[in-house]
Amino acid sequence: MSEVVYEETATMIAAGDLQSFVPFGREHCRNHPNAFNLQLRELQPASELWSSDGAAGLVGSLQEVSLQERERESWQLRKGCTGVKEDEAEFEEELYTAGNMAVWSQGSRTQASSVYKAFTVDSPVQQALWCNFAVPQNNNDAEEVEQTVCIVQSTCINVHTVTGKDFISPLPFQVSNVWATKFGLLLERKNAANDTHPNPPGEPLPTVFSMLHPLDEIAPIVCKPSGPFEGSRVQYVSDSNMKIVFTCCQPSIVVSYDTVQGTHTVWALRKVTHDERSMVLRCPTEPAGTPLGLMASGFLASHLRNASHLDSPGGSGGLGSAAGISSAFSSPLHYSALYSHPSRIMTSSPGVHSRVHSPSISNMAALSRAHSPGMAAPSFSGVSRFNTSFHNPSPRGHHGLLPSPNSTANESVAMPEMEPIIPDLCVEQLWNEVVSAGCHREMSSQASKVFLTSDLCENHYLCFLVESHQHLRCVKFIESNDATQLIFPSVTTIPAKDAAPLQNIDAMLVLEACGSLVIYTGITRVSKVHLPSSLSQSISLTNHLPYLSTPVETISTPANAGSRHIHRLNEDAMPSPVSELKSLNIKQHEASFFEDFSFQQATPFILSLRDPVCNRVTLELSSGAMLRICIPEIATSELVRKCLEAIRFILPKEVAMKVLVKWYNIYNAPGGPSAHAEWSQFVTCFMTLMGYNTERLAWTRHLQFEVPLSPVIAAKKARPSDGGSDEDWDYLLASHYHRQINSQPVCGSVDPNNVPSAEKEDLFSHQADSPSSSSLKLESSAPLFPHIPALFSVLHLLYQELQLDELHRARASSLVCLLQQLARDLQLEEYVDLYWRDYPSLISCFTESCIIDQAVIGQMHRPSFLSSDPPCVFNWLSSCLRGEASPPFPYLPGICQRTKLLVLSYALYIIGDDNATSTNEWKYLLKLSAGQRSRVSEPNSRRQSSVKVRFSSESLAEQLVVWLTSQGFTLKDLESVPFGVALPIREAIYRCREQPSSDWPEEVCLLIGRQDLTKQAHKMTLGKSKASVGSGFSLVPPASSEADEEEDGMLDIIHEVTGLIWSQDLRIQEVRRLLQSSRPVRVSVVQQPEVSDHEYIEEKENKLLQLCQRTMALPVGRGLFTLFSYHPVPTEPLPVPKLNLTGRAPPRNAMVDLNSGNIDVPPNMTNWPSFHNGVAAGLKIAPASQVDSAWIAYNKPKSPELANEYAGFLMALGLNGHLTKLATLNIHDYLTKGHEMTSIGLLLGVSSAKLGTMDMSITRLLSIHIPALLPPTSTELDVPHNVQVAAVIGIGLVYQGTGHRHNAEVLLSEIGRPPGPEMEYCTDRESYSLAAGLALGMVCLGHGSNLIGMTDLNVPEQLYQYMVGGHRRAQAGASRERHKSPSYQIKEGDTINVDVTCPGATLALAMIYLKTNNRSIADWLKPPDTWFLLDFIKPEFLLLRTLARCIIMWDEILPNTEWVKSNIPQIMRGNFDPSEDINMDTMAQAQDYITAGACMALGLRFAGSANSDAFDCLYEFAKTFMKMMSFAGTAAVGAQMGYYNLQTCLSMILLAMSMVMAGTGNLKVLQLCRFFHKRTGGEMNYGFHMAHHMALGLLFLGGGRYTLSTSNSAIAALLCALYPHFPAHSTDNRYHLQALRHLAVLAAEPRLLVPVDVDSLKPCYALLEVTYKGTKWYDETTVELMAPTLLPELHLLKELKVKGPRYWELSLDLSKETQHLKSILVRDGVLYVKLRAGQLPYKDDPQGWKSLLATAVSHRNSGVTAFKPEAISTFTSEPALISFAEFFCKTSEGLKSREDSLMLFSAMLYECVTQECPEMLPTYIAIEQAVGALHQGDLQQTFPLWQLRLVVELWDGRMLRGLANKHDTLLTSEFLPVMKNAVDVALDNWLKDHSSEVRSYMRGEVLSRDAQSIMLACFLVYRSIPCFRNTQANLEGCNSFADLLLRSSQLGIPLRDLLRLVPILLSSASGSQSLLFPLQAFSS
Repeated sequence: MSEVVYEETATMIAAGDLQSFVPFGREHCRNHPNAFNLQLRELQPASELWSSDGAAGLVGSLQEVSLQERERESWQLRKGCTGVKEDEAEFEEELYTAGNMAVWSQGSRTQASSVYKAFTVDSPVQQALWCNFAVPQNNNDAEEVEQTVCIVQSTCINVHTVTGKDFISPLPFQVSNVWATKFGLLLERKNAANDTHPNPPGEPLPTVFSMLHPLDEIAPIVCKPSGPFEGSRVQYVSDSNMKIVFTCCQPSIVVSYDTVQGTHTVWALRKVTHDERSMVLRCPTEPAGTPLGLMASGFLASHLRNASHLDSPGGSGGLGSAAGISSAFSSPLHYSALYSHPSRIMTSSPGVHSRVHSPSISNMAALSRAHSPGMAAPSFSGVSRFNTSFHNPSPRGHHGLLPSPNSTANESVAMPEMEPIIPDLCVEQLWNEVVSAGCHREMSSQASKVFLTSDLCENHYLCFLVESHQHLRCVKFIESNDATQLIFPSVTTIPAKDAAPLQNIDAMLVLEACGSLVIYTGITRVSKVHLPSSLSQSISLTNHLPYLSTPVETISTPANAGSRHIHRLNEDAMPSPVSELKSLNIKQHEASFFEDFSFQQATPFILSLRDPVCNRVTLELSSGAMLRICIPEIATSELVRKCLEAIRFILPKEVAMKVLVKWYNIYNAPGGPSAHAEWSQFVTCFMTLMGYNTERLAWTRHLQFEVPLSPVIAAKKARPSDGGSDEDWDYLLASHYHRQINSQPVCGSVDPNNVPSAEKEDLFSHQADSPSSSSLKLESSAPLFPHIPALFSVLHLLYQELQLDELHRARASSLVCLLQQLARDLQLEEYVDLYWRDYPSLISCFTESCIIDQAVIGQMHRPSFLSSDPPCVFNWLSSCLRGEASPPFPYLPGICQRTKLLVLSYALYIIGDDNATSTNEWKYLLKLSAGQRSRVSEPNSRRQSSVKVRFSSESLAEQLVVWLTSQGFTLKDLESVPFGVALPIREAIYRCREQPSSDWPEEVCLLIGRQDLTKQAHKMTLGKSKASVGSGFSLVPPASSEADEEEDGMLDIIHEVTGLIWSQDLRIQEVRRLLQSSRPVRVSVVQQPEVSDHEYIEEKENKLLQLCQRTMALPVGRGLFTLFSYHPVPTEPLPVPKLNLTGRAPPRNAMVDLNSGNIDVPPNMTNWPSFHNGVAAGLKIAPASQVDSAWIAYNKPKSPELANEYAGFLMALGLNGHLTKLATLNIHDYLTKGHEMTSIGLLLGVSSAKLGTMDMSITRLLSIHIPALLPPTSTELDVPHNVQVAAVIGIGLVYQGTGHRHNAEVLLSEIGRPPGPEMEYCTDRESYSLAAGLALGMVCLGHGSNLIGMTDLNVPEQLYQYMVGGHRRAQAGASRERHKSPSYQIKEGDTINVDVTCPGATLALAMIYLKTNNRSIADWLKPPDTWFLLDFIKPEFLLLRTLARCIIMWDEILPNTEWVKSNIPQIMRGNFDPSEDINMDTMAQAQDYITAGACMALGLRFAGSANSDAFDCLYEFAKTFMKMMSFAGTAAVGAQMGYYNLQTCLSMILLAMSMVMAGTGNLKVLQLCRFFHKRTGGEMNYGFHMAHHMALGLLFLGGGRYTLSTSNSAIAALLCALYPHFPAHSTDNRYHLQALRHLAVLAAEPRLLVPVDVDSLKPCYALLEVTYKGTKWYDETTVELMAPTLLPELHLLKELKVKGPRYWELSLDLSKETQHLKSILVRDGVLYVKLRAGQLPYKDDPQGWKSLLATAVSHRNSGVTAFKPEAISTFTSEPALISFAEFFCKTSEGLKSREDSLMLFSAMLYECVTQECPEMLPTYIAIEQAVGALHQGDLQQTFPLWQLRLVVELWDGRMLRGLANKHDTLLTSEFLPVMKNAVDVALDNWLKDHSSEVRSYMRGEVLSRDAQSIMLACFLVYRSIPCFRNTQANLEGCNSFADLLLRSSQLGIPLRDLLRLVPILLSSASGSQSLLFPLQAFSS
């Protein structure tokens, strides 16, 4: 037994309020229509029945259900876990189960319970528990914790997460118990009675399994026993005698009980190591320890999976029982056949066994974690593993290797293939209970309760209650030094019938055998708990529920407790470990024990304790009622709590324990005083323990007498529950005693003999006789007497800590009374002086001191850290500001956090020591260590891991701010730092605010008050993929107001932003008008008189057909215009605007339709346009949206005519990256339909989504569609030609830039693929060859001549041959077979058909050598320089060659007309000799096409740059061509050029222009596009319209938010999309597949920066300064842009700045990393900015004139007078400042008298606003208040002067460093000098009259106690005069000023203050006045 704490009387404490307790879930279940539902469910047809698990048998009638509920009810409580910090909201959570229900409810003392979630399942709940699963995140090691509720049924576990996912994990065996651990669930297998029967003897099955996540497999657990001879052999946990009784997460341990030996064991639970895993899998061993040599390693696994049928959860009793079968077949939806009679297993469901043959499925578990499956395939696979069960046990004779002859055929296959189940967790033995033979004869039974508890001194215990012995064993445990292991040093036994831990008061409640409740802390007994007398009545009032007990007649004696009856019984009666019913034999035992007492029937007694949460616990009474009581805490007052912490820190453990126990008993005595007297009680208790006689000390005695008298307290008494104690000080002031002291000041000193003087006896008239001096002696035998000095020093440090917190400073005055008494008695004069200086009026009241015998002084331990010079934190900080060296400041780790923080902050920022916070802490802080090694490891208070403290080149201010944040210091904390101390920190913050670093984390930005940055950082950390979540501004388009307006697909362009970009006109509306295709077009044809009506109708329809060519081309442009502008709603399909091909004819608006049959309409005309329409709709979806596989399938249209649109939609999803989410199954499904368009869309989409990834599965998908990639022997698949083209391009995309050799080789030969013998490969060969060329170019993109491993392919030479022609080479390799016989259709001979192969080869060369500036290749592509050769080349090919040549020579492209013209060969530029036979047509065409090619290259080079030179140059050419177009009608030009050629070139130039101006919405380009939009008819075909509207789309790319990139990948995409041969009509795919036009999207990148005002969350204008890096074309330059604007490409930029003066500056340095800016641009480009005070946004004040008023005011000093507080709202948006102006700066009736202070307040406000530091307002006011109080002389304490002194010292220090950095300081104005002067004047005036007092103080005389002592203290503090008790000698000899100066350096008085003292120190009393004034002149 532990020693009993010394106590004078048997103590008892009062318990808190009692309430009767009824589990909330019970009430809820009663009203839940549970049973009724079940019956209804039975009536439904099976198909409708959605159900959550297996056997849901017919439950039966209602009564049956309620009976069942009542029996199986159980519940558990826990402390509520909210997301907030622990202390915020305290509530309890209850998880209640009964019948088929589990109810999770929450409630607290202040709030009624409410249901949080309720679950109903289909079979009785066996157990419900909370469990946290760790879900590993794929990107890094971090794990996300998922909080869940697990509901265990007989056949499965339902897991419901808090976030709303739910899983169902089938159980492969019957489970007796489930336990929650740190890693997941532990499952204990139920042992059937004849457990050993089906297994080969000697190989028991594992009994404990783990499940780390509901989707993971259930795996056995490995154990590592610790024993002398067992070594570290590892094996499965397979001991059926081992029962788990307890698990715990922190520390991660498991307690088990061995039913045979009767001992408990503690195991550490951890992840299994690699070695252990391999060891177990290699050789499973017998318990005996010999490896089973004959066992194959797979055997154990197979056993595990073929778990015996007796284990299968069909009902362990009679297997064929009706219940088992009915339950098995009741629900056809379930794989219930598994669980029915074993003989049916083989026949019922053959699918079950397929798992055995396909091991790969289990890997899906890992994949599907992301989804939330109802019943996922992988989780099911586990079941089938366990349930292929044996029919007969296999005889041992077969050595266990071969399956027995009579086992089923299936198993003989299964056995060898079973891969073993890999264990996840391991338990390692830590401690084993030792049973001594003597005392415990009968075996110790299983612990009925196990819990962890800790005592007041932080020792930790693991306690388990053994009911058979009625005692509680407490095992102490400690962590080893490296914190990896637990060590269990000792065991203590406490007699107990029941026990429960009280977590937050470090104690436990023990129910003793006699029925009384006792509190223990650890193993120290504290006191009994007195229950209120109302107990008996309350019990009789509660409803009498008969106590549930099961029949116990079957058990005769407790001896056969191990027999299996009891197990069987236990299992039935106690389905849940939570219910904690005791094992039955003990119930009997108890009953007989109590029958001896007669009172048993009379009053109910306490049977057991349950559900402890924090300090509340439920008592279960014998009457069946339950009561919840609350055990009081150790202290409610913050001050008492802190003192106790300090005491506990410094004292040795045993002493500390005594003190705390003693205090606990006194504080909580029954009927004791309520909380308000807590401090007085503490002082009394504490001083008594130190040996004081508190009755005799006047002030402590009065502490107790005053209690009832104080009016404050009388009112308080009515509210006994009030926990506060801030009134301690008010109470002292309000007390009668205090008034008396103040009314009659005590004069005269206390003489050394401590005999009270006469006045004192008057005061305490009730004290009859004068006390003899002996009565004030200290009792040296008191327990704390030896520790007084140590306690004094820690309390003094605590006092210093309280001084640094405005919120706790009020309590410091209470503490000072105690400290001054101790200081007097320890004769520490300097400490008393320090306290007197802090609280002059308070300390001078106390005069008594007590005597400590000289004889016993030796018994006191004087700690080394108790110095004679008292540590004063303000002094330390002040000397730091003055630049003097100081010794390190002592502090208590864990208690004086604020001291540590501020001391180190000053060291870092003022002293400027970079390492102050890391390696040099010891220079500034002296860490006290306690008498014992206390385990207060310093709590790194709320350490923010995200803030990395990097000290490199940052300024001190930045280092300070980042360090403070990393310590968890926030603005709220800063407000509670006294204003003088806080000033340097505020200054550092102010400096950082000016130029913050862009990559600081959110917390730092919050601290420096830059909400714009905070918001930005918050956005960054928020979503991994979420677009614009949270409170932030999100660019969401407005809801359309006109619901009737027909959907044209362009509603989502954001007007808020576009309105800022193009504020002057309506160009966005115009673009919408031009691109809308959902309304009928206007067909205006005038009917000529000679035209008949019928012909007129045909005319109209022909006209409509022309217009439809345009309408059908619009979607391509619209897709670019609305790019990524919409976030779809997951519950609605994507709205796709109709493609409307009808017209309206004016004047009557008659309908014109193409389907009337009057004219011939080409068939399939709308196939491709509707495909494009689908793409346009799909491209609206932003990449950041939430799109999943189900939604994609959900959009599939019902009608077949919309299939093309859906195909386009799929392609669009690929382009924006969402198609990767489409399940493989669906992709396969779509492709097998054989719908050509769908295949094209899918293949292109999937490969765009997997751009450059070389993804294998996609490669397989594509290869099926490309005959050349299939093996030569494969069957010929009939793949439509266009699908082949798409697949070839797909290969290019997936392998983009990889230089993959095999694909390059195949594609190279495909460019020249000859036509086949039959009809194959004969039509549209050009587009296939082009696609192969483009794909080859993409695969080798930009590799140039470094194509690794491809030299033997001679790629460039081969391409050159394809380009210029020549003999065909022999086909290499695999494809030779294919092309044996020539085509029967096309005669090509053995030369290359250049018309087919040239375009592809040219572009392939261009892409391979892109940007490589390889001149030799470029020269191949030069146009020929003789007329003869020119005739052989198609003009189109000249365009391609020029384009190719220019983009290879990338760096030579210049944005001027000379460069463009330099591409035209010399012969065309010179003067022509007329005699030559020159074909002018050829020449003109060649010239125009070459020009167009060069323009195209120029467009690519400057794509997205909005380069004005490039634009002007292209615009010139466009105008030239337009002129030529206008002449095209005339014969001369028309004949030479041909309209078609001119139009082609013009379209290419237009496209080039819109590439350069992409996203800018340039007006000139828009006008050109509009001009062409209006041209219909004639030669204007579908393709030209497509080109013009693509140009329009690019111009407004993504509504102005996107622009084009010039990366290699983007150029490749643009070459595919803008290939210069546009389709002639809407079904034309001959030269180029139409679908590729959309690949332009891959070149788009978001580069729009939108400044958003952080206060109003509206987009606004802001001035940006963009600095370009220097290049060889230009030097580093800086330009100013007005945002919102498109930024240049990021790699060209050096830095980006938001410029003042209107907004706070903010710079992003891009030379370091562009990632930050990229992520901003991706998230809608939102950059948060914050208006400076006094400025208006550009929108309201474009010229800046309105805010000029503000700036003029701020530079003229008269500004203060001109400033009207009413105008404040234009200056600032801070609500605090506006209301301050409202209430403090306006004259109202009541304030007429205080005109001057109103002026002053206005001035302060003005200062704060113009200086941009509103947070300084409280500081200004505090300074003003302090000075005012000093003038009026009503200061009660000197604290404000300390603060003023620190402010002045900081200011002086800054001034001394020179005015150069004046702008850095906060208090710059005249305010501080004025205030400083006011203080000086007040103190000097006082000094004039009272110099004698100062002199007598300095001589160390005892001062008279008159009111001036307050001013004296103020003077001493402000003038920093040290305590002169010891320095007196130094000053005696001074008789001249020079002497004084010499000595003053020793004194540490600043010179300025010394001058004030000179007259006093030097003169005698007479001459003092005369000297003072001349000195004053130069002192101030």
